Amino acid sequence: MNNSMISASVTMNGLQRKLDLISDNIANLDTVGYKAKQANFQDTLTRVQQQGKSFIQDGRRTDAGYNLGFGARMGEVTVDQTQGALKETGSKSDIAIEGNALFEIQVDGNKAWTREGGFQLASVGTDTQNVYLMTNQGYPVMGANGQPIRIPAGSELQVDSDGTVRAISPDGRSTAAGRLSLGRVEHSEGLVQTEGNIFRLAAGANENEVITNTGVTAEVRQGYVEQSNVDMTAQMTDLLQAQRAYQLAAKALMSSDTMANLANTIRQ
Repeated sequence: MNNSMISASVTMNGLQRKLDLISDNIANLDTVGYKAKQANFQDTLTRVQQQGKSFIQDGRRTDAGYNLGFGARMGEVTVDQTQGALKETGSKSDIAIEGNALFEIQVDGNKAWTREGGFQLASVGTDTQNVYLMTNQGYPVMGANGQPIRIPAGSELQVDSDGTVRAISPDGRSTAAGRLSLGRVEHSEGLVQTEGNIFRLAAGANENEVITNTGVTAEVRQGYVEQSNVDMTAQMTDLLQAQRAYQLAAKALMSSDTMANLANTIRQ
């Protein structure tokens, strides 16, 4: 396989992954709290190919060699953590974050985080005295004390801008029910966006370096949800560019294959 075929095939593989990423972003245009993913490309291994001695002329100041590459591949995938627009819903269990922070939740006994604040109040197990603040996937929303947020059944949920949770009884009495655990993102590359719009720590990442619960300046808005931050115009532009690049790489591969077939059919 010659260099042109290698370059074309490697590039097509990377572009196919980018097309999959763009389609994922577009599919989540209306997903609450979704953060767009971005792809970064980098060159594969390159080497310097030296020209023949005839290229070395008197007075030449540049190197007679040239770089020979083998295409480009998609490197790391990053998450755009910019703020999405807030949409008022009027639901007491809907909570949006304004600023750099994530809600801490518990998934299968492990820490996880999300921006999708379309929560609900639901009973858990045999505890009929309380209702718990849960995600739409059924994961408990955690408080700063390390326990799930819960309020007495029949009470109304009230959340202050600093994340303080209160239970308002039917007779109007207010009872403290903890405080939402919010984490400020220090290094977004240490988080992996998984199914259900949930963020987990990347393999080998140190939680203390990726996300912290101290110095959080973000505020929460009860009765609102954060909409997706996907920019449809930018996504369509990237889609067209990726498609055109894929077509060019495919034509290069076909041309290389045609030349190889011609070379193989030449008779001595």
